[in-house]
Amino acid sequence: MTRRSNEARLGLPTTGAKESNDAPPIVPNPEAPSNDLLSYVSPVELVDLPSEGKFYLEGHPLHKVPTIEIREMTAKEEDILTSKSLIQKGVVLDRLVQSVIVNPQIRVEDLLVGDKNAILVSLRISGYGADYNTQVTCPACSASSKFNFDLNNSVLSTPVDVEKSEDERIKGRVTEAGNHYLVTLPRTGVTMEMRLLNGRDEKRIVAGQEMKRKKKLPENPLTSHFKTFIVAVNGVEDMVQVHKFIDAMPASDSRFVRKVFAALTPNIDLTQEFVCGECDYEQEMEVPFTTDFFWPQ
Repeated sequence: MTRRSNEARLGLPTTGAKESNDAPPIVPNPEAPSNDLLSYVSPVELVDLPSEGKFYLEGHPLHKVPTIEIREMTAKEEDILTSKSLIQKGVVLDRLVQSVIVNPQIRVEDLLVGDKNAILVSLRISGYGADYNTQVTCPACSASSKFNFDLNNSVLSTPVDVEKSEDERIKGRVTEAGNHYLVTLPRTGVTMEMRLLNGRDEKRIVAGQEMKRKKKLPENPLTSHFKTFIVAVNGVEDMVQVHKFIDAMPASDSRFVRKVFAALTPNIDLTQEFVCGECDYEQEMEVPFTTDFFWPQ
């Protein structure tokens, strides 16, 4: 997969550029009254989309558009981040992203998951800096300690060119079908049609699992996830039959589906090297999204 540096993605000065740590200048608002001395235009930036606009349908504002324009966070956005009601409802990050998107026709629930993640990382860097110090538990010795991640080291995982991919999970098993993918499973040999997930899908999955918890019903996070992005099996689009197959799918095919779907999903890669301060254990670790991410002390 093609990967680009986070500095280039955010439109930030590259390493070695002068005054790279300087705050953006206050820009006068040309529409403000002449006596309104404190009015200014909030700085904007272009964020590269991991999807490159490839998977948005024709007519969507981001169809084949590789970037999105957002405003820098202000005190208004910090009000959103500190709203107890929004936090309790689990919608605080969606409200944050919606608040900074310049184009009012773009709705956060329509954004692909990877594109929304890229916007969140960009906001965190411009609002609170690239240093992300958070609590991490060592997978080897279970020691818990603070570890500093540099968000400027994040990179984009852009759409896969399935025809040129050398990934054995993809080569010869995945083809493109418009903005969907056709994936042939190794165990059963059936062909699944998959689509990428957006914010609306995420909400539906979370709400479904929450409803099951409240009713004390068995939770099914894995199959529920599958039933959201798998739209057909061997050309059959009847969801009753599709869901029946998903429930009976062999575990080896299920594991294959998870790995292929992750490989095909454009996203921002936050994997970084972790070194435990207690036992010196080293491994690559996905940067954890904790309350420290937007609520640093």
